[in-house]
Amino acid sequence: MSSFAWITAALEQLAAEGLLRRRRVTRLLPNGQCEIGSRRVLDFASNDYLDLARDPRVAAAAAEALRVSGIGARASALVCGRTQWHEQLEHRIASFEGQAEALLFPTGMAANMGTIAALCGADDLILCDRFNHASLIDGCRLSQAKVRVYRHDDLATLEREFTKGDSTRRRWIVTDSVFSMDGDLAPLPELCNIADRFDASLIVDEAHGTGVFGEHGRGACEALGVEDRVLVRIGTLSKAIGAQGGFVSGSEDLINLLWNRARSQVYSTALSPVVCAAATAAIEIIAAEPERRVRLLTASQFFRDQLQNAGISTIAGSTGPIVPVVLHDPQAAVALAARLEERGFLVGAIRPPTVPRGTSRLRIVVTAAHQNEDLVRLTLAIRDEAAVLSIAPRSF
Repeated sequence: MSSFAWITAALEQLAAEGLLRRRRVTRLLPNGQCEIGSRRVLDFASNDYLDLARDPRVAAAAAEALRVSGIGARASALVCGRTQWHEQLEHRIASFEGQAEALLFPTGMAANMGTIAALCGADDLILCDRFNHASLIDGCRLSQAKVRVYRHDDLATLEREFTKGDSTRRRWIVTDSVFSMDGDLAPLPELCNIADRFDASLIVDEAHGTGVFGEHGRGACEALGVEDRVLVRIGTLSKAIGAQGGFVSGSEDLINLLWNRARSQVYSTALSPVVCAAATAAIEIIAAEPERRVRLLTASQFFRDQLQNAGISTIAGSTGPIVPVVLHDPQAAVALAARLEERGFLVGAIRPPTVPRGTSRLRIVVTAAHQNEDLVRLTLAIRDEAAVLSIAPRSF
């Protein structure tokens, strides 16, 4: 028997449990659409919340950077320096975030893992939300700090961990601002109050908040009025900003420390100048066109109302463009997503380990490109196809 037979067996087990993922090619199209094979569908799986990834102004900025600088950044920024495109983007992010400085990372995952591992150490205590993104969880583990888990709907556990009196150098609370699978917001004011009482610091990942929430689009920290109470704000360029990469914004000392210690930044080739130029243009649009954000949030609420009218529930507390429809069984999620694709709608079928067992779901994402009629048609398709598959509305 081949020494690699266990790999085949592992894949067969994943398939039997409805957890096997397969690669496929998608052709991106304008107006919130994409093409899979020969089928054109409306894309409700994308995190391009503000429909900026194909904006002509963003593309023009990228084309100019390509003409001047070419594609690659040559090496890590620490070794060969930042181009003018990197410097411009970091300055624009800092200004947008209302912070002194900002630092770029090759991905949002690299920003989370590198930042936590650089700031936290073996003598520290980290309280990490159970529903945090994998990159935050991995960063906590990588730091070698003592990690305790809490749920943001049970802050008593968080407080209890802080009252145990363990000897620690520093205390941290690490949380997403918007939870990517449930679409709900972290209770940031309450977390700040707890942090104040127990001399802890907050690290908040605004990956799904930047560009979406807040008067100026800075995220949930701005929307909930706690920007000045959060020590470290991490963001991504790959969702509402429509580009690629991650960033941290904060004080000059914080950024200088990360520049020297965040291994995922130090030892990674810098972002392409093309991406930096595109992201800078996108942030300018976000700042100048708040109506995009208003339209997105209005459409998201319209969709939730349509689902409710059709007897389809979403997770309590879910808000904004991430709309989860929980089906519990992974096979049901895959089957319903496949039938919706045949009807012209691409939605994500999310299964363990991305979400806990028993909570497989459709993760539906509304973007600024979607029209109300699209949302009505998707609602009716979910209702009808669920009935065909004998998935009762109460199962949602």
